[in-house]
Amino acid sequence: MRQAELRRDTSETKIAVAVTLDGRGAHELATGVGFFDHMLAQLSRHSLIDMRVRATGDLHIDDHHTVEDVGISLGRALAQALGDKAGIRRYGSCLLPMDEALTRAALDLSGRPFLVWSLPFPTQKIGTFDTELVREFFTAFAMNAGMTLHVEGLAGANSHHIAESAFKAVARALREAVEPDPRAPNAPPSTKGTLSA
Repeated sequence: MRQAELRRDTSETKIAVAVTLDGRGAHELATGVGFFDHMLAQLSRHSLIDMRVRATGDLHIDDHHTVEDVGISLGRALAQALGDKAGIRRYGSCLLPMDEALTRAALDLSGRPFLVWSLPFPTQKIGTFDTELVREFFTAFAMNAGMTLHVEGLAGANSHHIAESAFKAVARALREAVEPDPRAPNAPPSTKGTLSA
């Protein structure tokens, strides 16, 4: 069915997520962190992955645990929805402009998690949101999805634009990678014959 639903409850957060890979980018998001919800909406809409996220976290401390744990949960849901990955394109990339910001994202749904990150922000905050949490989200997402992910900022002066271009670039790359490959509809996209070992 290429969909998954899961819960993750800890002493810091309670997370419920659902994803449908063959969606239209529909989303229901409630993390308690407004800017983060805005970024998750970009991730859903531009990947065409339907996404539902409900999070209750220790926001009286800060946004860190909520953002990180949503990344963990969405990454695990993505891996579960992909199953054995037979028939997918596996790789995706995008060079995405947003006004003065330009971000490049490339990813491989290899099962080997890795993050290469070069996305400088000129400010430490976007409103009340810590810009360092953008990396924290993508670290958690990539590690738990089993994804090799490269994100590189090539231009940008506005932190909001830089963050949004990153989420959109990853979304477009993800859309490409999870799509069924019509030329190899049942084949694992690996010379090893599997991406699950």
